[in-house]
Amino acid sequence: MSIVKVKNKSNGVTYIYKSNGYWDKEKQQARSIRKCIGKLDDETGEIIYSKKYLKEKELEKLKSDKITEITKSKRSFFGTTYLLNKIGEELGISEDLAKCFPEIHEQIKSIAYYLVLEDNNPMRRFSKWARTHSHPFGQDIPSQRSSELLEHITENGKIEFFKLQSQRRLENEYLEYDTTSVSSYSKTLKQVKYGNNKDHDPLVQINLALLFGEKSRLPVYYRKLPGNITDVKTIDNLLADIDFIALEKVKLVMDRGFYSKANIDSLYKSRYKFLIASKTSLNFVKNKLDEVREKMAIRPLYNSNQKVYSITFRTKWNYSETKRNGDVLKKDKRIYMHIYYNEQRATDDKITFNKYLDILEKELLTNKRKSKHEKAYEKYYKVKTTPKRGIKITPIQEAIDAKLKNSGYFILLSNDIKDSTEALEIYRGKDVVEKAFNNLKERLNMRRTSVSSDVNLEGKLFIQFIALIYLSYIRKKMSDNDLFKKYTMQDLLDELDVIEKFDYIGKKPLIGEVTKKQDELFNLLGVNNPALL
Repeated sequence: MSIVKVKNKSNGVTYIYKSNGYWDKEKQQARSIRKCIGKLDDETGEIIYSKKYLKEKELEKLKSDKITEITKSKRSFFGTTYLLNKIGEELGISEDLAKCFPEIHEQIKSIAYYLVLEDNNPMRRFSKWARTHSHPFGQDIPSQRSSELLEHITENGKIEFFKLQSQRRLENEYLEYDTTSVSSYSKTLKQVKYGNNKDHDPLVQINLALLFGEKSRLPVYYRKLPGNITDVKTIDNLLADIDFIALEKVKLVMDRGFYSKANIDSLYKSRYKFLIASKTSLNFVKNKLDEVREKMAIRPLYNSNQKVYSITFRTKWNYSETKRNGDVLKKDKRIYMHIYYNEQRATDDKITFNKYLDILEKELLTNKRKSKHEKAYEKYYKVKTTPKRGIKITPIQEAIDAKLKNSGYFILLSNDIKDSTEALEIYRGKDVVEKAFNNLKERLNMRRTSVSSDVNLEGKLFIQFIALIYLSYIRKKMSDNDLFKKYTMQDLLDELDVIEKFDYIGKKPLIGEVTKKQDELFNLLGVNNPALL
């Protein structure tokens, strides 16, 4: 290899090329292949390397860190990494990562494995874990290398991965959608803002939106949002994002935080099926509630399994769409309104509301009013102050009764599901998203992010998302087989983790003893005993 300098006559810039010589057998002469790696600084005479060349050098460094041959005998823990290997094969994670990130897919998987297996441990402990465990990359990934790795997780690679995964398992299931807040110690990130922090941390935050398969119980897609964006404003962007995933049939499940007329209109416009919770205070909901309130709690409407009374109405949605020329198209759309009543929830709602009134009364009587409660003071109380008697409050019973009359009722709206039982079963599956958020924040160490650059944050979120797929698969298998009665997630992983693998120079690896209990766990998790390899 040699370095060649070539001056461009048109712009006067001297470009630097890396030249590799070779012998052309057909032409029987020496030839060379040149590759531009930068340009010459006319003042200093130093080479200014191109960004593309520098990134290629970083990738070469990452690849060179892995020793591809066993140079010494080694004993390592293998049971849980074997489990994750098999899950990766089953779900196509390994194949899709290799296609989307051919240079660094093994490093991505190794870090994801570490996040899954080491509950809430920071990345600085990866080196210790890597020395004792078998994992895809097979070598340590020091802090500097992991930062470089995050920078090479490109947006195009992520989008392609989401597409490949969605094509594998999103044929005909509802997608559960929700958001959560992630606090940050860094104020240099572009989308870090003060907002409605769902964990009540006094820190700036980003918001994270997540799509989950209702049947597969596996995460499908995520997107990062500015910290000051509310749930109700995210739908249009979500619909645009889902469009690039190229799903033929989209069905979304959302809680009432996403309800707005504009959002429902957008879902109709995109021809997506939806199931969404609604407020009981909406006029077209109140009208139906007033029709059935006195006759809801009757035996024919009771569902013993779900412990609710329910009734369904087919009604009209007043759809409107503003055209490009400014004209407004108005049209009635079919919608199903599922009304539910739960007696225990009614009691709980009344107790909670009376506790709220107790707080309001105490603040009024002690003259320690709070600005956020001013509207409630005015709505529920008449307040008089006299020199002799001081502060006197009188509850406005009509307003209180109006609030309490909807206790125990909740509403689901759908343009697809006609049956109230089916609708509630699908909606209650949304708790899988809450569990996923808990896994991300607690187990995958994401409650507060400390990365200092947007590029690193994007890379870190993607690896945590990969780890979440593995965790969600294990959780579903444990739930389907009632394993949570005997094990926590960590207990199960610890039980399998102690299985060892012995690597010898020039010989096939040997797998350590697998107990009967471990063999049963592998079978219940849908994986063959590693000793049978």
